Amino acid sequence: MSGKVSLYAVRHLADFLFRAIHLQRGSPSVFARGCKVNGRGLFCPEYRRRRRALAVLSAVLADAMLGDPPSRFHPVAWMGSWIGLLRKMAPQRGPLADLLYGAAAIGVSALALWLAGRRLTRHLARWRWGWLAEGALLSQLIAWRSLMRAGDAVARPLERGDLGEARRQLGWHLVSRDVSRLDRSLVAAATIESLAENSSDSVIAPLFWYGIGGLPAALVYRFLNTADALLGYRDEEHEWLGKSAARADDAVNLAPARLTALLIVAGAALGGGNGGTAWRIWRRDGGKTASPNAGQPMSAAAGGLEVVLEKVGHYRLGEGLAKPQAADIGRASRLLSVSIFLGIAVGVAAALFFPKVEFSRRAALRQQAGRGGRE
Repeated sequence: MSGKVSLYAVRHLADFLFRAIHLQRGSPSVFARGCKVNGRGLFCPEYRRRRRALAVLSAVLADAMLGDPPSRFHPVAWMGSWIGLLRKMAPQRGPLADLLYGAAAIGVSALALWLAGRRLTRHLARWRWGWLAEGALLSQLIAWRSLMRAGDAVARPLERGDLGEARRQLGWHLVSRDVSRLDRSLVAAATIESLAENSSDSVIAPLFWYGIGGLPAALVYRFLNTADALLGYRDEEHEWLGKSAARADDAVNLAPARLTALLIVAGAALGGGNGGTAWRIWRRDGGKTASPNAGQPMSAAAGGLEVVLEKVGHYRLGEGLAKPQAADIGRASRLLSVSIFLGIAVGVAAALFFPKVEFSRRAALRQQAGRGGRE
């Protein structure tokens, strides 16, 4: 992350997290009120929501301050190595064999990750500070800091007029397409597109699935997303082998991609861009890409920044708007940081404060039941 928005977000997330730790240290009942302890730990909904909220905060802080560890210690790199091994073991006996093998390999691997994540969650739930360990692992499944740094790595040489270096950084960090013929505007557009799409894939979606199903769901999501990135190509080797991974990735990103687009619209309306144009371009151009999901955050970002995002021969999002320049990459980073922070803030607030409403409602119902019994 970069800029005043990122520093503001990190500072306030840290303050909120430290307040939560203080509350837990002083009064455990604040953290797990109304829950019963059994041999498997505390598993009532209120407890899960609070744990996950604090784990998300600690994960975001860890990602912002520490970034990613070396590849040999990174769980996503381990997933990539495993997927590479599965690819080498593919039978290569025709489309049907590749399709069945790909579906079985990805399905069994995802199930194994789910079971491992579920078992780990049960162990951590017995530990008072287990949510910190959960947050540390979750921080390796998101890539907010590295994503924004990748955008900066392209923007800096582009602002200096070094188009060759900007192309090299773009191809190294963000895209797999041929960048050798891209002009300044198309390099800026490709960078903004990748930042917007990966804000969903690498930040919002893992946190979304963590909120829905905890570590097991976040691990499975990241595995499917990585499998699609490595196998989801339409060439002779991967067309059928990676089809199951590609379809699974489409399915698990349907909701997060649209949520990210909505957050970008909200972030633009709050001062990061033009909220009205973001909404209009999202609704008009969100379905213009081959992927059912990639165009959602990309079109919202195009409208919010009031620039056209184009991949020549494939799509043109924001028709009629200005061509992007190097400075628009920094604007995109700020808009996306505001949008991500907004999504985290809303999700954490819901997890921490909605249970209080539930407790109050339950207390009122118990009180009414008691009065009814006495009457």
